[in-house]
Amino acid sequence: MDKITFYPEGEQEAVDFYVLEETMIGGVTYILVTDVEDGDGEALILKDLSQDGDGEALYAIVEDDGELAAVADVFRSMMGDIDLE
Repeated sequence: MDKITFYPEGEQEAVDFYVLEETMIGGVTYILVTDVEDGDGEALILKDLSQDGDGEALYAIVEDDGELAAVADVFRSMMGDIDLE
């Protein structure tokens, strides 16, 4: 499982997440991440907001209910045994 480090805007400390799955929908990349490497943890769906030529990736938490539900359905079908609430 890949580990990625995020530097939240306005925060002093970095946050590590583990990538469970990645998908592209309508030309937009989404990643499903968790805060623990093994076991049950908090999961987030992040949307890649990076532009071509950006030196680093820019991700935001998907907060729109419709978008979140649609992307969560895709991840559910990809992973089968995961419970996304």
